Amino acid sequence: MPLKEITLEELNPTAFIDAKVRELAETVGGGTAVNALSGGVDSSTVTMLGHRALGSRLKTYFVDNGIMREGEPDRVVAFFNARGVPVEKVDARDEFFAALKGKADPEEKRQAITDAFYTQVFGRLVRESGARFLLHGTILTDVEETVAGIKRQHNILAQLGIDTQAVYGYKVLEPLIELRKPAVRAVCKALGLPEEMYNRPPFPGPALTARVIGEATPERIALVRIATRVVEEVLAGTKAFQWLAILHEDMVTGIRDGKREFGRQIEVRCWDSEDAVTAAPTALPFATLRTLADRITREVPGVVSVTYNIATKPPSTIEVV
Repeated sequence: MPLKEITLEELNPTAFIDAKVRELAETVGGGTAVNALSGGVDSSTVTMLGHRALGSRLKTYFVDNGIMREGEPDRVVAFFNARGVPVEKVDARDEFFAALKGKADPEEKRQAITDAFYTQVFGRLVRESGARFLLHGTILTDVEETVAGIKRQHNILAQLGIDTQAVYGYKVLEPLIELRKPAVRAVCKALGLPEEMYNRPPFPGPALTARVIGEATPERIALVRIATRVVEEVLAGTKAFQWLAILHEDMVTGIRDGKREFGRQIEVRCWDSEDAVTAAPTALPFATLRTLADRITREVPGVVSVTYNIATKPPSTIEVV
């Protein structure tokens, strides 16, 4: 059955929260559920819904997969622990990089992350906890892009005919699947989370692997992680929908200290959008672009070229892979 969207105009955040809390409590019953927290708006909203519905029967984990922003695992865990939501950090860096080894194709990388996430890491956590359910922050745009063949989102399973109970040993619950990002932000705000959370720019489920063209090795992830920090620091005051840094696979000729340097290139993207379905590049001041280029070439080892994307979505997409 096609999903029916609850638009921002139709949404009553308080009524939605009450309904989803009841639904989660009834579905899980007297058992326990495992929750996958990444720190983004979607997963944070699901975490708070699950906490209200299940209390101590919700086992929330932050998986440190080695492909997140700088300092993200500890920051997210501390944020929720301070709000009375226990979160356990799980070190799965070796498992994820082993799954990604040798893979350069975007869909192969996404599938590798899906398999590592659902089969290896959360499959183990669910078995250890005895839970029969996994909460996940899937939203409507994730489903649409995957089903349309635009881009496989790692969290799309049942919508592709995957029986999660049979394949992974647990059922995936998706309380936000009728919403797009603006509506999720409204629910997040109504749950009492601060603006730094409900207005946080989107971050992809495959994390920094979605921002590395080609193989996502630990070394290449480390480079794009630094570039991501620079971009987020420089563009923190913008009103754009999303901003990001991309590490290209091709090498280009540059000059450093008066000598030729065959180096790397970073692409910066910054988007104006309402719902991520369509988007246009933000008209950033040229001085801002120069600041980005100066800092990235200075702070990211081996980078000699910085470009800015000026294509719209479509035909481009917000993330590069």
